[in-house]
Amino acid sequence: MNCKIKLILFCYFLSAFPGKLFADSNLHFFINYAVADTVLTQTDSLANQRDILDYLHKLLHKKGVPVTNSAVKQFNYSVVPSLGYTLSTGFAAGLTANVAFFAEPKQHENLSSIGSVLGYNQRSQLTFKIGSNIWTKDNKFNLVGDWRLYKFPESTYGLGSLTSPDDVNPIKYNLFRFYETVLKKIKNNFYGGLGYNLDYHFGIKQNDAPQHLPTGYQLYGQTTSSVSSGVTFNLLYDNRKNSINSRNGMYANLIYRPNLKLLGSDDNWQSLTFDFRKYIPLTPGGKSVLALWTLESFTLNGHPPYFDLPSIGWDSGGNTGRGYPLGRYRGRNMFYAEAEYRFDLTDNGLLGGVLFTNAASFSDYPANRFQKITPGYGPGLRIKFNKRSNTNIGIDYGIGTNGSHGLFVNLGEVF
Repeated sequence: MNCKIKLILFCYFLSAFPGKLFADSNLHFFINYAVADTVLTQTDSLANQRDILDYLHKLLHKKGVPVTNSAVKQFNYSVVPSLGYTLSTGFAAGLTANVAFFAEPKQHENLSSIGSVLGYNQRSQLTFKIGSNIWTKDNKFNLVGDWRLYKFPESTYGLGSLTSPDDVNPIKYNLFRFYETVLKKIKNNFYGGLGYNLDYHFGIKQNDAPQHLPTGYQLYGQTTSSVSSGVTFNLLYDNRKNSINSRNGMYANLIYRPNLKLLGSDDNWQSLTFDFRKYIPLTPGGKSVLALWTLESFTLNGHPPYFDLPSIGWDSGGNTGRGYPLGRYRGRNMFYAEAEYRFDLTDNGLLGGVLFTNAASFSDYPANRFQKITPGYGPGLRIKFNKRSNTNIGIDYGIGTNGSHGLFVNLGEVF
């Protein structure tokens, strides 16, 4: 392999895992090789668009993917192995795979997606995740899944928004998560349905906990394992055509989750989560978009396990709080809001940019009061990974308070 090809492969996939990769000031380098293929029906709108695959085909002197209007079932898949290093994870290796598709060749449905990631690093963090958002024929049903198996050391800081970086408390644990929801169309873009959520943390152990004062985890209720098991009642409105990279439309999801001892939960407790997203095109064709997101999560009653409380970076996509490390803030209740301005940098759609700002507040313990808002902001670069699914590689630099800042990489948009 000559130097030119090595260089393009290096630049080609400057990404690894979906969701937040790290949140410190260290640079993150990846050397990747990718396999991607497409059997998607093309439209004339793609003729003037370019993605990384186009340039790789050209570099390797291969013909581009033909444009055709044949009515075939649509699949668009990518596989991305990677190697990397940061001071927070040590050496890391991973494999990301995703597939985007329509349930029927006529594309009357929203775009479905299934993504998975397997990662391991020098700090013995082992993660495996499968996330799915599947639409059946004519959008009659929406199937949403979040399955995870983690061996995951994590730094915690106590509860509330007034915690300090000096309060850091390293804890290691294992996590098995199984979330699955089935939603049925009620009318137009409005859905209702049921689900089942299981969070099982085991092998919980504090590492080098401070000796002079009890940690936030100890004050809340230290355990070596925890189980939260409950049904979910869901109401959903979603008129987005592409959840990977929305350029217009709205998403609103209300989830009520009663966890029950009857289903194996350690305690009876209830939570309510509201997730709202709005995408406002500012120019024709969606070349610039204002994206708005708010996420609220409340503990209605009971005593949830510590690691099942709302926390930075523990939303379904792992993307709240750009500018802060995973788990930096945690509480029984959470308010979160974010705004992002998205714009194209090149006419062919290959490069784009974002400017974002976010704000979060978590209730303290045991008073359960909101005392402070923690802001975050920053710029980002978008590189078109695949024009057919409109998937971007997102590289963002987030800045928070108390010197918190770092790089965040996604395969797909943050929200």
